[in-house]
Parts: sequence; structure tokens; C-alpha cells
Amino acid sequence: MQEVFDELRSALHTVWNRRWLALAVAWGVCILGWLAVAFIPNSYESRARIYVELEDVLSEQLEISGDGQQAITKVRQTLVSAVNLERVVRSTKLGDKVATDSEMQSAVESLTENILVESEQDNLFEITATVGKSNLSDAENAALAKDVVQNLIDIFRESNIAGNRGDVADTIAFLDQQLDERKSELEAAEQRRLNFEAQHPDLIGGTGTVTGRLQTMRTEMRGIDADIAAAQSALAAINGQLASTPRSIMTAESGGARGALIQAQSQLAAMRARGLTDSHPDVQAQRRQVESLREQAANEPAGASGAPNPAYTSLMSIRAERQANVQALQARKAALQSDISALIAAQADEPAVAAEANRISRDYEVLKDKYDELLKDREEMRLRGQVETERSAFQFEVIDPPTAPRAPAAPNRPLLLLGVLIVGLGAGAGVAFVMGQLKSSFTTAERLERALDMPVIGTISRSVTEAARAHEKRRMKQFFAGVGGLGAVCFLLLVVEIVQVGSVA
Repeated sequence: MQEVFDELRSALHTVWNRRWLALAVAWGVCILGWLAVAFIPNSYESRARIYVELEDVLSEQLEISGDGQQAITKVRQTLVSAVNLERVVRSTKLGDKVATDSEMQSAVESLTENILVESEQDNLFEITATVGKSNLSDAENAALAKDVVQNLIDIFRESNIAGNRGDVADTIAFLDQQLDERKSELEAAEQRRLNFEAQHPDLIGGTGTVTGRLQTMRTEMRGIDADIAAAQSALAAINGQLASTPRSIMTAESGGARGALIQAQSQLAAMRARGLTDSHPDVQAQRRQVESLREQAANEPAGASGAPNPAYTSLMSIRAERQANVQALQARKAALQSDISALIAAQADEPAVAAEANRISRDYEVLKDKYDELLKDREEMRLRGQVETERSAFQFEVIDPPTAPRAPAAPNRPLLLLGVLIVGLGAGAGVAFVMGQLKSSFTTAERLERALDMPVIGTISRSVTEAARAHEKRRMKQFFAGVGGLGAVCFLLLVVEIVQVGSVA
């Protein structure tokens, strides 16, 4: 550590011995540096924040909104394009001295480097323009920076509102042209289909349709078979009920032996209801009459008497209805079997015709789907154009207008002035130290002893006369005056810079 201190003390002594050289170098470096800083033009920066909403509520409800993010990206890319920046150059003082194409290209390239468009959020942008022309005053540079940003905002608005509507009109025109072409192709395909169907009605729609029809018919056939089985089961149940149901029923008013038997049985039941027993003479007589009438009724021919049975009549009506249903289902089944056989025969006997039918049907369906899709797109685009005409989907708002810069954004001149002062002092000290090293002087006895590798017996102090001491004091005052002059000049330059900035504001 002691060696480090010794080296530091030696370096300081070397510089101090050559302080006038250090001061001269410091003055030279500072003057050159301050002149360089003075010639650096001030750059003024203007900022603006804008909000862009590319879709409104009406467009979203109608489901005709476009890709907003893609539109924002497009705006950001085209905003700083060469064409737009050339418009900015021509509309501001940047184009006052531009006469040739090469000068315009150079101006556009310079402006491109000094314009920044940043996206703070999805729809919020910040535009920054930096202008620092050496041939313009500070006030003119500040005003020019603001003009550049304002022109960029105007271009932003015009390029999106006008350009978006122009794109819609161009798209509608293109869709109309495509619709006309597809319409002609669709009409030709439809005519070919009609001609083919007239010649081959069995293959209407192509083989794909025939296959679908066969599948549908077979499915319907299975359904009819199930319906026939259910109808036949219901008919069998009705026939069973009819077999156990008499055609007529007997009543007391029917007449004949059966009618008398029913009346006698009713009288016998009435006697028993009154409490008469079987041993009562009236009951016994009535029983004998019932037995006699039963024998007569048994010998009487069937159907000789009695009323028609309404249940039997109703069952006969139901059976007739179900028989008709079974016959209709069987007839439908026979017709389906005939159609299926005809389609299978036509498909198998004429494969080339079937393939042609398939091709015609496929071409027609493809063209029709494409035509319908184009028609839908055209109507959506037309509706979108009408919405944008009445109420533009491009909502533009300036959140923060272009700022009028009051202080230069660059360079940081006070910091540069102080930096030049520090560099000048350092350069002077460095030159003095280097010169001391080149002349190989020894500042201490220890350095002399190490350099010669010989013992140093002692050192002799310097003897200074009064006149020399007075002269040395004057020289010291002059030196400190020179150092103070550097600081004073730097301070004066800082004051001048502050005054100039205030005058721009």
C-alpha cells in the first residue's frame, strides 16, 4: 500500500512540476472542445399521442367488422413510408431547398431516421419527431418539429379514412366482376344439367345422388316393412276379437222363444228378489216355465231373432280400415322395390352415363356454392361500405396534440461543457505526466535508489532567495488564475446556454 501511495505522490509531483504545460494543454483542449460543442446544432423533439378505434358497435353487431389489428399494422408500416414522408418534406420547411430527386431522397432518409412511431397499447400510438437543422435557428427547429408531427397526424387520418373506403369500393367492383363470371359459368352448367336430365331422368343428380336415393329408398323400405308387420299384427288382433263377438244380441223385446226365455228369467229373478224361496209354488211354476222355454230356445234356429251387436259392427269397421292400411303399405313397398330395381339397373347398365351424371352434378354444385359465397361476400362488403359512408368505422382522436418544444432534446449542452472541462484538465495532467516520464527525472530519493540500485546517502533541500520566492508566488497566482479562468469560461458558457434556451421558450 505504501508503494501505491509513493507512486501516486510521485505522479502528482511530476504533474505539478510541469503544471504550466498541463494548463496550456487544458486550455487548448477546452477551447477546441467548447467550439465543437457550440457547433453542434440543437435538436428539438415534438410528441403527440393519438387513439385509433377501427371498429364501432354497429359494425360489430352487423358482423361486418374487418381485421382491426391488421389495419393498425398496415397504418404503422405505411405512415413512415417514403411516399408519406415525401409529402411531409414538401409541406414543411424541410423542402425549401430541395430541388433534385437526390436531394429529396436524402431528405426523406434523414427524416426516416428522426421519426419514431410506437404503440403504447392496442389502439394508442405515440409519434415522435426530432429536428435539428444547422441552417435554422432554435426557434425554427422547434416549430419545424411540431409541423412534422402535425403533418404526420393529418396523413394518418387521410390515408385511413379515404384509403379504407377506397378499398371497399375496389373490393365490391372486383366481387361484381367475379359474380358475373360465375353467373355465366353457373348458367352453362345448369343448362348442361337440364339437357342431361331430359335424356336420362333416372340419373338426375348424378351417381352420387342415385346412391343417396337408393339409401333413402332402402331406409324407407325398412320402415314400410316394420309398418306392415305392425298393421298385420293389429289386423290379426281385430280378427280374433271378431271371432269371439256375436253378430247379434238377445233382448226381451226380441220376440220368439229366446225373447220369452229372457223375460221368464227376469220374472224368476224378481221373485227371488222379493224373498220367495224355491219351495214356493209360484217360484216352482216359474222355474218349470223357464225350463220349457230353454228347450224351445235351443231348438229355435240361430239368427231367427235378436238385435244386431254394435260391438261387432264397430270391430268390422276397424278391420276394414286396417285391411286397407295393410294393402296400401304393400302397394307402397311394391312401388319402392320397382324404383330400386330400376335405379340399380340404370346404374349398372350405363356406367359411362352414370359417371357423366356424377361430373355434371358435381360441377353444378361447386359452381353454385361458389356463386352463393361470392354473393354473400358482396352483400356484406356493400353493407360495410354503406355503414362506413354514414358512420366511419375509423374513429380517430388526438389524445395529446403535438407539443411545442421549449428546450432542446439533444445535445445535453451543459453536460457536454462540463465534460469538456474535465477532459481538458485530464488531458493536461496526462500530457504533463507523460513528459515527466520521458525526461526520466526522479522525484524522491527512493526512486533514485531503486533506479540506480545504489544506496542514497541523503538529499539536499532547495535553497530559494526572497526574490525567487516572490517570483514563485506571482507565478503560482498566475497559474491559479489560469485554472480559475477555465472554470469561469465554462460557467459563462453555461449561463449563455441557459439564456438561449429561455429565449426559445
